[in-house]
Amino acid sequence: MPLAKEKKIKLISEFGKNAKDTGAVEAQVAMLTERINSLTPHFEKNKRDNHSRYGLIRMVNRRKKLLQYLTRTDSDQYKKLIARLELRK
Repeated sequence: MPLAKEKKIKLISEFGKNAKDTGAVEAQVAMLTERINSLTPHFEKNKRDNHSRYGLIRMVNRRKKLLQYLTRTDSDQYKKLIARLELRK
């Protein structure tokens, strides 16, 4: 399920360099994290929905690759993003 337009705009303006910067790694990770978190209740109810689970796995892998890229290029920004999104405990 795609994000609502208002939620997407809020995430982009909060994590991107400006309000229209959808390509920023931080904004992409934030949007993927929001979509992943919104799918979690769906999978608690529908344990056998393997088709959607495949999409979830693809999103998780995409986020992982983006975070690896951010680690290589700017580790300080990576640490800040992880803290803001509360990804690592």
